[in-house]
Amino acid sequence: MNPSSERLLKSFRLRLTPTRQEILHLFLKRDHALSHGDIEKEIKNDLDRVTVYRTLKTFLDKGLIHKVLDDEGGIKYALCTEACSSKEHHHNHVHFKCTHCGQTHCLDTEIPSIKLPKGYQADEVNILIQGICERCSR
Repeated sequence: MNPSSERLLKSFRLRLTPTRQEILHLFLKRDHALSHGDIEKEIKNDLDRVTVYRTLKTFLDKGLIHKVLDDEGGIKYALCTEACSSKEHHHNHVHFKCTHCGQTHCLDTEIPSIKLPKGYQADEVNILIQGICERCSR
C-alpha cells in the first residue's frame, strides 16, 4: 500500500480499495494529466474499463481530480491541488499541452476573468495552450 494514496483517500472519505489506491498512485507519481487510456496501459490487466471509469468518476465527484479537456476531443484528468470538494472545484488555472511529447500539465497561471454577454452564465472555463514544454525544449 502506498501511504500517500491511503492518506489521501481517507482525507476524501473514500473507501480504501486496491483499485482506487493503484489509480491514485499513478496520479501521484506523474506530473501531468492522464487519460483513461494512459491509466489502462499502466495498471494491472485484470481491471476492466468500467471499473477504471467508475473510479475516475468517483474521484472527480469527490473533488480529488479535475477534468482537463484535450485538443483532440478527449478528456484527461489531473490531481486537484487546491481545496476542492464534492460540491465545487476551484480550478482557475491554464493547461498546457506539449505538441512534442503530448503531455498536458496544469500551470500555476490564473485564467483572466471574462465578462460574458447578458444572459450567459459560465459553469466551467478551460484554456488549453499548446506548444513545447520545458522538458522538450532542452
